[in-house]
Amino acid sequence: MWSAVCVITLGVLLSRAQAFLPVGTKGNTHVTITKNAVMKKINEVCKAEAVSAGRTFNPTGSSVEEILRACLGTSTGTVSAAKFHEALNQIYLQNSLVDRDFMSSDPHHFNSEAFIQGRTLITQGMATVKNNIRKENFQAAREALGRVLHTLQDFYSHSNWVELGNKKTYPNLLRRDLTIDNVAAPNMATCRDCASGTCPNQLTSTILRRKKLTSGYINLTSSNKPKGKCSHGGATDLSSKQMPRGGISKDELLSHNAELHKAAVALATQASVELLDNIVAAVGNQEYLRFMGITRFVILCFVIDTTGSMADDIAEAKRVAHNIIDSKKGTPDEPSEYILVPFNDPDFGPVIRTTDPNKMKAEISKLGADGGGDTPEMCMSGLQLALTAAPTSSEIYVFTDAPAKDTHLEKTVFALIASTKSTVNFFKTSGTRSRRSTGSSDFELYSKLALASGGQAIRVSKAELPKATDIIIDTSTSALVTILQRARKTGSVESFSFLLDSSLSKVTAYITGDSLKFTLKSPSGVSQSNSVASGSLAKIQTVGNLWRLQFNSATETGLWTINMDSKAAYTIKVTGQSSITFIYNFVEEFKGPHPGFAVIEGRPQTGLPTKLLLTATSQKGAESLTVKEIALVEVSGSQVVDGKIQEMGGGDFLVSVDKIPAGEFVVMMKGEEKASSSKFQRQSTTQMSLSKITVKATVDSTLVPGESFKLPFTVKTSGKSGTYTISARNDKGFPLVYSTSVSLVTGVSAAGTVVVKPPANTESGTEITLTIAAEAPGGFDSNYAILRLTVLAKVTDFTPPVCEITGVNSACPSDCTKSNWDVAFNITDGNGTGIENIFIQEGKGSLTQKTVVEGGITVVKGNFTSSCCSPNVTISIVDKEGNVGKCTHSIEEEEEEEEEGEENKEGGLAFRLFLSLQAWIKP
Repeated sequence: MWSAVCVITLGVLLSRAQAFLPVGTKGNTHVTITKNAVMKKINEVCKAEAVSAGRTFNPTGSSVEEILRACLGTSTGTVSAAKFHEALNQIYLQNSLVDRDFMSSDPHHFNSEAFIQGRTLITQGMATVKNNIRKENFQAAREALGRVLHTLQDFYSHSNWVELGNKKTYPNLLRRDLTIDNVAAPNMATCRDCASGTCPNQLTSTILRRKKLTSGYINLTSSNKPKGKCSHGGATDLSSKQMPRGGISKDELLSHNAELHKAAVALATQASVELLDNIVAAVGNQEYLRFMGITRFVILCFVIDTTGSMADDIAEAKRVAHNIIDSKKGTPDEPSEYILVPFNDPDFGPVIRTTDPNKMKAEISKLGADGGGDTPEMCMSGLQLALTAAPTSSEIYVFTDAPAKDTHLEKTVFALIASTKSTVNFFKTSGTRSRRSTGSSDFELYSKLALASGGQAIRVSKAELPKATDIIIDTSTSALVTILQRARKTGSVESFSFLLDSSLSKVTAYITGDSLKFTLKSPSGVSQSNSVASGSLAKIQTVGNLWRLQFNSATETGLWTINMDSKAAYTIKVTGQSSITFIYNFVEEFKGPHPGFAVIEGRPQTGLPTKLLLTATSQKGAESLTVKEIALVEVSGSQVVDGKIQEMGGGDFLVSVDKIPAGEFVVMMKGEEKASSSKFQRQSTTQMSLSKITVKATVDSTLVPGESFKLPFTVKTSGKSGTYTISARNDKGFPLVYSTSVSLVTGVSAAGTVVVKPPANTESGTEITLTIAAEAPGGFDSNYAILRLTVLAKVTDFTPPVCEITGVNSACPSDCTKSNWDVAFNITDGNGTGIENIFIQEGKGSLTQKTVVEGGITVVKGNFTSSCCSPNVTISIVDKEGNVGKCTHSIEEEEEEEEEGEENKEGGLAFRLFLSLQAWIKP
């Protein structure tokens, strides 16, 4: 329903004039329905959090950017909404992909009267979302949410719920403890024939009179369907040509079903809000906002070698972390999460994650330099853990003085970098042991990974390390943007130009290499050579192989140039802080009843045109920008390929590129800020490249501790036929069973299976990141698929806790500041798993509770007290399976009911007087 013409926040009008229209028009799609519901709930939660914090929530507009600033309470400083857009797009994308990955699955779309199975997908999906949020596996939670919302929304379009006259949503879809009843029997006819296929309501009179629930059958390969049953309808549904003809789908807004379509959209939106409300009630407002990407989104992620010679490096990491924590507290750049991954030999991990800065300080302080033999360390293993634990587009900092031992993970780490778009910065110091070589061969892998991610590989002595870590301070900001990124594998004399605009601050250039000479030139012609440490344009600092150029605060806007003169390899990167940036994904078109675009997992295909979906953002919303150029730029070469831009509205663009650069490339966007007429330039950081191989896998179910899980995948190549190597790895070290090779014929897909078996003691809610890679004979080409799997214990408790209000004291005077009100309540969980959490979801006040046993039943007795100026409260009660109960009370509604009661008394007296008068005047 309402679907897959859109992916992310975009859509494309395909062949049918009446097909679901793209975002930016008046059409309703799964994406627009999801977006409306998601943004409505975000506004509600942001407002509740603002009230709780004693401030107002007053966005200056309805754009994502303006809502983000208002929700964070940020009135000053530069805040980027790119990560917020990215989080939302992960939801929208997975919603749309249900139409591709589960095209023929009746339960995923509530087709063919698969109501019980569809409800099971919804309730299992909700459990997956809640458990992943609890474990801070936010991306996996968003992906699961997108899928479950699609199925929920399809119920209202594909069933006859609307035709039966229902004006409210069907709550039983969110509750496994309630029954799906009154479903039409398998042999019961449900539709009348409609030869034209445009009948406004073709349900039988029996179905309508008896309020029987049914949904349309769909068949994409033949006209078969059960006798007398309704069809889904549409050109691709062959069953709609068999009696009874037609269809009851309300996916499209057509002349004969306009009112039904609108009603289905309204109910699907409201149902989506109710599902989101259930999730909020289970996890709390603050965690929900983090899950939705409403956060400062500065992540401090350290991967640290803890072997014996690393004492100085650990001390420096500790100093930098403490400095960032202390100096950025209360600013837009205060980290919202801290991640620490230690590694040694042979051990690595665990991942330490916290939102508490004091805990981060304590964890780094615990690190000690100890152990490690005369061999390299498990650096790639530690980095793999960090890439799977950190949010997408994070900055990761690796401290080591040794080469990597576990180089077999090189391709997995490269794949994770490309998939997560995270930036990796290496600080490689010279060690004291003979094994600690600083030779180029030891450093080469780190340099390749840093370049691929858009980061820096810095090689320094231990004494110089404190000078090099200034880069961590530079990049610890949510508003970091890349303006230019280039690399040369051999020395050259070359000029590199880049635009600086008025929105930029703290512009910094990083140049790495040995024996470098360069000149920086401003738009007005002023020059500064690398030999001038403090000049009219920038402050230049050198440490190890790194040159750091801090542009002066009064930076001139316009076209700048760096003229390089080098006999050795070098890299250039220019960054700044700005709210003007973009996010993007390469996509491919898919066919079916609801055609659309899907994100390409892995590298785009060699020799084919490609498309990418790009979202531009700025502090005042995308409407304040004019995007003029989107191109693919070769990083180590000179090729620039311009794309054909199709503007979709709301800052979204579909870009078509006829020929992709042969070498590694990044995405570049150029445009103009309307208010200032300032021209800007931005680039992506993560390098992409092409492959003739495709690897595809889909998962929509959870794993169970102690049980084997079979994950099918396919591999295909447009290259030479032959035996291709398959490798599969996961970040938890769970045992995997799969065939290590597959025979491919050019252009023909081959199937494979990976069997994963989580140990029986795996904690429920654990996320696994699984990478499946395929490599061509000789290793000259490879590609990959990355999946996030969730381990959930089998659920047996589906009944939410029960809350009963036992007393209210609400004698509030006219001056609300002079008195309080309170409400008492009892909470029970019957034979459930027990209460896990009780918290205030809405309202401002204090909550107390105690647990007692009454008549053999465990009862939680609670009391909420609040100022009379805060008249409402909603208390969430969550059991250990994530089932949610609520206590709600409003003294405002209480007063209104009392007033209505008085009016009813007066009305009743007047009516009785009227009757008496009528009796008196009767003859």
